[in-house]
Amino acid sequence: MTIVAVIGANALLLLYTWLAGAIIASWLSNKKGYGEKAGLATGLLLSLIAVPIWLLMPSKPASDWGRRKAARKGTPAD
Repeated sequence: MTIVAVIGANALLLLYTWLAGAIIASWLSNKKGYGEKAGLATGLLLSLIAVPIWLLMPSKPASDWGRRKAARKGTPAD
């Protein structure tokens, strides 16, 4: 009975990791101007590997991420 409990605890941790990767990738893709669906799809398929992928993706100039990047540089985004 203990083996089933250990497998269940590990499965729950893996499930939370998978869902966290999907949530973070969805948020990042939305901030970068690609929409939530693209990030959600990559997060569900690639789990935590999708987070660095979305961190490396270039942002669109009209997105929240692009405007903040332009504001830090001191140039207008539009």
